Amino acid sequence: MGSNRRFYRFLMVLWCMAALISAFAPTSHAFKREYKMQVTVGPNYYWGRGAAKFAELVKLKTAGRIKIKPYYGSSLLRGAQLKSSQLVSMGVIDCALDSTINISPVIPECNVFSLPFFINTYDNLDRLENGKTGSLIFSAMKKKGLKPLAWGENGFRQITCSKKAILSPADLKGLTVRVVGSPIFIDIFRTMGADPVNMNWGDAITAFQQGVVDAQENPVGILLSAQIWQYHRRVTFWNYMADPLIFYWSLREWRTFSPGIQKSIMAAAVEAGRYEKALVRAGLDNGESLLILEKEFNEKDVIPDPTAYMKGKNMRVIELDSDKRAQFKRAVAPVYEKWEKKIGKEVVKSAKQDMAK
Repeated sequence: MGSNRRFYRFLMVLWCMAALISAFAPTSHAFKREYKMQVTVGPNYYWGRGAAKFAELVKLKTAGRIKIKPYYGSSLLRGAQLKSSQLVSMGVIDCALDSTINISPVIPECNVFSLPFFINTYDNLDRLENGKTGSLIFSAMKKKGLKPLAWGENGFRQITCSKKAILSPADLKGLTVRVVGSPIFIDIFRTMGADPVNMNWGDAITAFQQGVVDAQENPVGILLSAQIWQYHRRVTFWNYMADPLIFYWSLREWRTFSPGIQKSIMAAAVEAGRYEKALVRAGLDNGESLLILEKEFNEKDVIPDPTAYMKGKNMRVIELDSDKRAQFKRAVAPVYEKWEKKIGKEVVKSAKQDMAK
């Protein structure tokens, strides 16, 4: 009897070990008919076109095994765009191309890009994304059940106004400014004496038409697609805040894919990110992105000179120099003191080090 008991115990140990291995090891499974992708904007925005390119490339590189369907306009979220990362981490939504602004409620480190008048240039932004700062943000995402794939871009955010040109912090005092729902936006504009209001884009357009809201801030690509000149005749290029995008997947689901599928999806994200960034920067980075679009993607559906295009729509375009931006940066100094703690001193320090390289 003793030997039988030892044998059964041995079998039980083997069974438990097999159960543990199967629970934690990646498993192959039948691919879904459709993988849902959250996209905040519509398909005609550069951001939306980047999502479409990603879906196209994933299908191509996985020989049709992974078919992604982008759901534009936050339709999966019923407009609640700040819920994207939570639902992807839970596996309710498979993947997303999302702004760091929308990810920031779950990944506060992403607010480093929203520090006002901090990054300012494409070179600085690239250094952060490809440096220690980007690694810290991607590590934080993995801890929250998200698999980051690659960087995209919505662009540096500029400000437009119906009442007057924005040339100094004093010009913002008393203006009602439409902003997104992230708390740091509220702090930035209140600190400069404006009255920031959060509302969706549809309501904002109505408010512009009625004269209830005086100004708004968005990247150039959004301004062009939204035809902002219908409501505002003045735009200030101040690069006050960077707005990167991140392609990411549910980490739980990602682990079920074979290494080959993972490699293909990752390659598709990197290529789509390069394409989407070039769309956003076209005509704003001394011609580099226009060359990328022409030589690598044969893409011609882009406005080659956004500044001239806006001027052609009877907009007054103001481009602030570094001295003018420094005035604004001094005005928002209290925002740094408050948000460095929320973001994490290590991340802010790494950003400064990355930009200094």
